[in-house]
Amino acid sequence: MAIFDKLKDQLRETRRTIVLPDGPDPRILEASSRLAAEDLLDIILVGDPDEFAEKAAAGGYDISKCTVIDPLKYEGFEEMVATMSALRKGKMSDEEVRAALAQGNYFGTMLVKMGKADCLLGGATYSTADTVRPALQLVKTKPGANLVSSAFIMIRGEEVLIMGDCAINIDYQDTVDKDGNVVVTAAQKLAEVAVESAKTARIFGVDPKVAILSFSTKGSGKGGTVKLSHDATIEAQKMDPDLAVDGELQFDAAVSPEVAATKCKGSPVAGQANTFIFPTIEAGNIGYKIAQRLGGFDAVGPVLQGLNASINDLSRGCNADEVYYMSIITAALA
Repeated sequence: MAIFDKLKDQLRETRRTIVLPDGPDPRILEASSRLAAEDLLDIILVGDPDEFAEKAAAGGYDISKCTVIDPLKYEGFEEMVATMSALRKGKMSDEEVRAALAQGNYFGTMLVKMGKADCLLGGATYSTADTVRPALQLVKTKPGANLVSSAFIMIRGEEVLIMGDCAINIDYQDTVDKDGNVVVTAAQKLAEVAVESAKTARIFGVDPKVAILSFSTKGSGKGGTVKLSHDATIEAQKMDPDLAVDGELQFDAAVSPEVAATKCKGSPVAGQANTFIFPTIEAGNIGYKIAQRLGGFDAVGPVLQGLNASINDLSRGCNADEVYYMSIITAALA
């Protein structure tokens, strides 16, 4: 895919180190062998070196260029314990920290936090929660971010679309303080997903035209997510005045010039949208899977947005190709 050729060229110019914390899973071994052969990345694999060597030999995978680290034998382990204990600010005892760091997800995240690696790709054997939780606890969200979100990169030939959030946020609710005052509105959160997804789009060579979706176009419907998507559009315009964003839009108005001419003539986005923001995870998850299964798009992701470092999540049902491509994406985002 042409988009990955560009990312590969970028990685050859700017060397990155990626952590793959899922142990000697055959999919991890195959992808690591392929990445190492192309000399695209420096790769840290987490687990027992003997087990890695045994399983790599059995599968015919060459991981000789990769670094394999057993957390409990890592020479900087006690320094890592002290650093993580300080980060957790008394929420975990030293023994609890040691137990956590014996696991690849926490150990790998701390390698990123301490600057020993640039990025992490997990989730082949860990749940999304077990990948995101250490990131939120240790790496945290970047300044100004109110939430972590996700986007899928949808690829069909030379066509690239962005869809978010399809994997992390179930829905959007106001955040209130202890006195009941609204600190961050649901609309501001959805707007943040739109702005972050636009940034992701640019990384993949897409000039973002962002449609914030609903079942209504410009007030044609009432209730449900209509007000949320309408208000989120206004907030996104405040966050990034130069961004081409419009809503609330139905999907047909977002992609069809003919429908757009009827429903929202003059919109900078309608009829030509390439970045789609869904108002709930239900809509997003259903939407990207329809595009994947009926529209012939390859779905790459989810790419996590809003974290202080490039940390991404795999599906536990992923294959080696997905690990390979997501490793390239994760490193390019670092």
